[in-house]
Amino acid sequence: MSEIQAHATGLASQYIAQVTGDLERNVKEQERISAGIEALQEQLGALQHDHSVLVSMREALGGANAVGEADTTAAPIVPRRATAEPRQSTPKKAAATSAKTTASKKSAARASTAKAPKADTKPTLVNLIRGHLGQQSEPRSATEVSAALTQAHPDRGVKTTVVRTTLEGLVAKNQAQRTKQGSSVFYTATAASEPAAAEPQQATVAG
Repeated sequence: MSEIQAHATGLASQYIAQVTGDLERNVKEQERISAGIEALQEQLGALQHDHSVLVSMREALGGANAVGEADTTAAPIVPRRATAEPRQSTPKKAAATSAKTTASKKSAARASTAKAPKADTKPTLVNLIRGHLGQQSEPRSATEVSAALTQAHPDRGVKTTVVRTTLEGLVAKNQAQRTKQGSSVFYTATAASEPAAAEPQQATVAG
């Protein structure tokens, strides 16, 4: 009976260790996925902000022409019926249209001048992390990078899990190096990260 009990105890210990390891991997996977979702949400917010700025600039530059083209493509029958009816009230409509166009151009110009600086002065989290590593002479952990960025940009709400995921992405792209000291992981910038940092800016200007 003692051998059977010992064997059962050993199996139970193995199962407990296996389940514990599975739980740890499950928690780490949840953190990784949640960090990826937060990073994507931040990118989506930046794209939505840029979209609103571009729409305002298009309205300021195109004005009534862009709106007229959208109307004709959406409902081509309506302009034909409208042009057949009121030729008598054409001067009134022309005056009203010109007034609306002038007002829309002024408001759009103000909105674009107010929003454009914000888009230029808000770099992405990847650029912030890459720039911070490039300024350091010693390796830095994800916690240290997160603390430094939180202090430098308190309005960004930087989280350590997001920073760790971004750092791993830079390592995968050979834009950062990872070293392990005991149970701690540290990151340093690579020489190839400097020219790569200019690519997003060029893409933004071209777009």
